[in-house]
Amino acid sequence: MVAQKEKLKKGIIANGQTEKFAETLWALFEPFQAYGFNKAHAASYGMVAYQTAYLKANYPAEYMSAALTAESGDVEKIAEIIEGCKKMKFLVLPPDINESFSDFTVVLDDKKNVTNKIRFGLLSIKNFGEEIGKAIITERKTNGEFKSLGDFLSRIKHKNLNKKSLEALVMAGAFDSMGERGSMISNMEDMLAFNHEIGRADVNQTSLFGNMPSIAPEFKLKPAKSADNNTKLKWEKELLGLYISGHPLDKYRSALEKSNMSIKTAREIYGNGMQTKMLLIVEEVKMILTKKNERMAFVKFSDLTGSIEGVVFPSVYIEAKDLLEGHKCLLVSAKISVREGSKSLIVEKIKEMV
Repeated sequence: MVAQKEKLKKGIIANGQTEKFAETLWALFEPFQAYGFNKAHAASYGMVAYQTAYLKANYPAEYMSAALTAESGDVEKIAEIIEGCKKMKFLVLPPDINESFSDFTVVLDDKKNVTNKIRFGLLSIKNFGEEIGKAIITERKTNGEFKSLGDFLSRIKHKNLNKKSLEALVMAGAFDSMGERGSMISNMEDMLAFNHEIGRADVNQTSLFGNMPSIAPEFKLKPAKSADNNTKLKWEKELLGLYISGHPLDKYRSALEKSNMSIKTAREIYGNGMQTKMLLIVEEVKMILTKKNERMAFVKFSDLTGSIEGVVFPSVYIEAKDLLEGHKCLLVSAKISVREGSKSLIVEKIKEMV
């Protein structure tokens, strides 16, 4: 506003008014150097703020579920809201074939009372189509919950229940109540064959599984190696965009909280050129060639508090390239870089935590 004062005065005088009039008019504008809110605007915002606060205070589970759905396309926002859910003692759980709907929803108990649990929606799963999701929900509403893996495979006969969609459901945790994820992935071909044979039996064709009774046939998983915790977390990250059932840095959580060395701290406190050491996870790596034909990388790091970009120059990249893989816990020594108000890391050394 100050920069506009002389321009405005000159324009007013040039159009036939006095300097005193120009000063008087400017005096009316000065209070709006802050943010000028007219009454209608202020009243509207006030009403929305009141309604939002009322809903969050009186229907917190439904409110947080709606907030997650509204921001479902923004992983950073979802992570922020989930942290808010944790502080409010709400559990945000992976999708489940018997509890999930299309969007984020509050889990109800047997008496239809609201619980402290919120489920990811089926549409939140990557590589999982909307049509097959709706088919599962419709079947569940019409004929009741799925009692077993065999019950699910015998009742869902949609054309889009294929290897890609079934793997996505398993790896995202939607079948955790019916079996172990690694075991189901190992049995994937048999699961699909069972589903296809049920469909063929429905049109009176010979079944490899014998005569199919009206009661849902049983499907038994063959013994197989279970998926370790890191693998499950990796699957969740790939399919849901977030670690849901845990975090690769959970075993260091206590030490991290004591040290206060985090991405959040770096963003809020550290200035340009300051040295830092942080425990981080690699999320994305973009390798490029320099003009000297040397390899370097731009890396998206994350921890329990957020994410930040790191620049790995050729001299460091040569030594650390094998460590720049997703979901590894790394001790990163770096220098803070501030450019155009945005902070990033100039990586100097990387060490894997074992």
